[in-house]
Amino acid sequence: MGVIDGAPSSGAGHEPDPAHRAAPPEPILQTSSGDETNHDDLLPEDATAVGSRTAGPDRNSARWPALRAVLANLPLLLLALLANLVLIPLLGWGLATLFALPAAGFVALVMVASSPGGPFGAKLSMVQKGDVVAGTAMQVLLAAVASLTFGPTSTAILTMAKVGQGISLDVAALVRTVAILQLVPFAVGLVMRHHAPSTALSWHPAAGVVSNVTFMMVLAGMLLGSRTLLAGFLLSVVAFAVGTLLATGPPTRRTTMGGIAAVRNVGPPLAAVGIAFGDEQAVLGALAAVLVSGLAAALPIAAVLGHRRQGDTA
Repeated sequence: MGVIDGAPSSGAGHEPDPAHRAAPPEPILQTSSGDETNHDDLLPEDATAVGSRTAGPDRNSARWPALRAVLANLPLLLLALLANLVLIPLLGWGLATLFALPAAGFVALVMVASSPGGPFGAKLSMVQKGDVVAGTAMQVLLAAVASLTFGPTSTAILTMAKVGQGISLDVAALVRTVAILQLVPFAVGLVMRHHAPSTALSWHPAAGVVSNVTFMMVLAGMLLGSRTLLAGFLLSVVAFAVGTLLATGPPTRRTTMGGIAAVRNVGPPLAAVGIAFGDEQAVLGALAAVLVSGLAAALPIAAVLGHRRQGDTA
């Protein structure tokens, strides 16, 4: 007798039948509620994000919710639009008047101030170890919106300032040019990143090098001596402060918005110079001076912030 449910009793001298020995437990983890769960489900969110850096499709799927969360932050969006589309253009007008810039410098500073969404702003968010996702999303949004607002804004300011009399920007031609040069390549890249992530990632290093080299070539070709350097430098510094103050969230996100505000988009001003000013060399030189001095101001600020944050996490 002494057998319960087919297993020998625990009396002395009786060894359990090997056929009835308990099988080793399956390597399944359980939550505190007793439910079975997969190992991957227990990974912290940060670990999943780190792992996604090496996987194309996972990386895209991880980024989309973060981008949507940034673009759904209404206070952040409204403050960024106010700073970049209203206050900084007015700041450019004020600095141009304060320094009594010549017509070419005045026009260049106003156009740069009226053109937010410079791509290098997203790189500044990496340099300062800020909120890269928020910075990239805001840079793209501002560039898209500014393709519509740049023409009316800069024309209105120049008209009220009575500078560049008789100059009227062809808004339709300007929007068409910006769309071809900026929005179409961006859309193509976005589609490739979504449908062919491995190909997009393999092209990324070469595309980055080409982008940086051509940008520097354009600036070098345009650069002429101009006394608008100081005005461009101050525009970038004050824009960094305005963008930081008019932002919500933690310090990393606020300073990221500052970097986005400090770096303006060269595309629309270059298109405007070609359309309305006949590629006039004085305006091109002043435009290059404003852009270079602005980068010279914003990059060290971002580098200092990044160095401090690296020291805090060490």
